[in-house]
Amino acid sequence: MTSAVLEKTNLKMVETNGRSISYLEKGTGAPTVYLHGFADVHGVAGDFLPFHDKLASATRLIAPAHPGCSGTADLSEGYGPDDAVFHYLEFFDAMGLKEFNLIGQSAGGWIAAEIAVRYPERVKKLGLIGATGLFVSGEHIADIFMHTQPERGIDYATLREMLFSSADAPLARRYYPNGRGDLDEETRRYEMIRFASFVGFKPPYLYNRSLVSRLHRAKMPAAVVWGEHDRFVPRAHGEAYAAGLSGAGKLKVIAGAGNAAQMEAPDAVADIMLDLLKK
Repeated sequence: MTSAVLEKTNLKMVETNGRSISYLEKGTGAPTVYLHGFADVHGVAGDFLPFHDKLASATRLIAPAHPGCSGTADLSEGYGPDDAVFHYLEFFDAMGLKEFNLIGQSAGGWIAAEIAVRYPERVKKLGLIGATGLFVSGEHIADIFMHTQPERGIDYATLREMLFSSADAPLARRYYPNGRGDLDEETRRYEMIRFASFVGFKPPYLYNRSLVSRLHRAKMPAAVVWGEHDRFVPRAHGEAYAAGLSGAGKLKVIAGAGNAAQMEAPDAVADIMLDLLKK
């Protein structure tokens, strides 16, 4: 396997097995891979946000984009979560990452958990923020696909309320405005929803029924973080992750935040992850 790294402004590209994978990188030290969610870098924002900058002050932060997102080459039609895992295995190999810390948010948290239970020897520390991926009876993940369709053709209030603490939260309005927004950000939002539809468009959405029974395999130190007002992924999923991951301890709830806690409370969430990386 050959690889080559190209750079265009802040976004870098690694070529592996005939496919290009885009990523952002900042900081020095032990590597920490970050897998993004919806309201996140690559999911809507084009560069690192304050949360990522704080992490990068203490680690070499590497944030690749999911297949079909933010310049990363797509996979074939109809792929699922296993294909996303192998996408990242190729990325890790191309980057020479034999062992690393792994943090994931929302759908990226799901893929991070799948990697950790399959390859625990490669993941030194695991951090999950509002992660999808589990099936919890009676506590279904909300239908984000329906809410990506604006009401009356222009109003994204229900989508904003799903991802943030409220529909009127400043960051919600900044990244998910009514009507037409920044074209690059709209493109990234569409690409992220498209990726999510490939891996998780099966009601009740964005889950692997087997994952909860496999969490015991991931014995590394872990942290599970949830927004107090997460209306996308019920808190019961955070409790299930914390209970299933032996190294996680108690679920950490971020007051006043929604699913995108890393955007709404960047210092609080980054401090939890930095404490994890010190263990």
